[in-house]
Amino acid sequence: MGDIHGDDSQCRSRSFSDSRRFSKYVKDNVHGNICLDQLALKFIDTEQFQRLRDLKQLGVTHLVYPGAVHSRFEHSLGVYHIAGEAVNEIKKYQGSELEITDNDIQTVKLAGLLHDVGHGPFSHTFESVFLPQVLPGSTWSHEDMSTRMVEYIVDEHNVEIDAEMLKKVKEMIVASSEHASLYSIKEKRFLYDIVANGRSGIDVDKFDYIVRDSRACGLGCSFQFERLLQTMRVMGDEICYRAKEYLTIHKLFITRADLHRTVYTHAKVKAIELMIVDALLKANNPLRIALRVHDPAEFWKVRDLGIFCAAVRILLSSSESLDDTIIKTIEASENPELKESRDLILRIRRRDLYQFCNEFAVPRGMLEHFKDITAQDIICSQVSGGISLKEEDMAVSNIKIDLTRGTNNPLESIRFFQDYDTDEKFSIQDERISHLLPGCCQDKIVRVYSKKPELVAVVSEAFENLQLKMFGRKAQVHATPKKKKSRSQMKPLV
Repeated sequence: MGDIHGDDSQCRSRSFSDSRRFSKYVKDNVHGNICLDQLALKFIDTEQFQRLRDLKQLGVTHLVYPGAVHSRFEHSLGVYHIAGEAVNEIKKYQGSELEITDNDIQTVKLAGLLHDVGHGPFSHTFESVFLPQVLPGSTWSHEDMSTRMVEYIVDEHNVEIDAEMLKKVKEMIVASSEHASLYSIKEKRFLYDIVANGRSGIDVDKFDYIVRDSRACGLGCSFQFERLLQTMRVMGDEICYRAKEYLTIHKLFITRADLHRTVYTHAKVKAIELMIVDALLKANNPLRIALRVHDPAEFWKVRDLGIFCAAVRILLSSSESLDDTIIKTIEASENPELKESRDLILRIRRRDLYQFCNEFAVPRGMLEHFKDITAQDIICSQVSGGISLKEEDMAVSNIKIDLTRGTNNPLESIRFFQDYDTDEKFSIQDERISHLLPGCCQDKIVRVYSKKPELVAVVSEAFENLQLKMFGRKAQVHATPKKKKSRSQMKPLV
């Protein structure tokens, strides 16, 4: 028996030594040292994953918040790290009870690492605003593309990974999306709620981006995800939280909503996003952007394009990649078909942005059945003559900000337990928490922008008339500044 134990000990020692030898530590400005294991490195050290370095986590937000230049590459490493922390915390106290294996831990961590590998450029603007206009009816999502990109990386680079593990990684990536129904998850369902949680909305993806984004934008962040990691417990195949942490959880959702309001949907950020979308729409045909979103091999890579140079009447070779650098490609190109796109990007560079005219919040009683406002709705509200507005003169942004559950309070979807020596789980109703909590958990905001500074006054007036027609009063909080309206007298209309 002594010899057997000695051999087993030596095997474990060699295994641990090999693991350390092939691991790598990187220094992250949020989580400190992150240990990347051998299998993770096989995915990271591919050109497909390295592409994430050229995708800013917050798209064009850095043009308003200069520090927001962090990438989806570092975010993915962060989610990988916290995913491992989360499943290890559960294993520490319930590992034998739940039969958590090293394979389970590896799978969850890989799902965290690869959850954004199929993301498009410019944050969510690419898939939620641009693609619906060029591919009407398309169900394209970055989660679905991530699963296909994972398969592509495995095949292209001969990554040795267990087939069952690969299947579970893909399932975990889409666990909170509408594509989750494609998979039948029969055991250890709680593992699928760690990276992307469609049941309660609490997941390590949010843990990382809330802290990382707040720090990059120079904002304070009082939400502490570590408290949730330390108190969570699996009950009935569901991750539950200690009841006394309900305010920490509420702070998670409130902080996320506040980031949406003050950062992600900042008025100038949205103005730039609208201009980027218009530039991509005008560049879509010459650059064949939409044709590349379904094939992983075409989606990620730099490719050669024949670009017509009018000056010398020859075809020049240029390169472009479907990441944030596509804007540089448009800027550098002399293709006459890209002139309108170039002009829009030049306007962004010179801070000649679409002008924010005004906004109003949809009244609470109308939230559920409110129909998005269109440019045509505003044009139809124009009363006085002089200048007849056209749809291309303005941009309308319909913004929805919630706590992850629409008009419902997400706390109602979360199960709590009182103490570790009880097996009862329960939900907590609003009235049992505090009367200071919001009575409504969703905002819908309608914003209008003038694409030409000289039309601000006209667009603003039509927008005010729309509010009078809809509500019998102006719903906007402030009048459009006179200095913006006065620009119509300073610049001639062209």
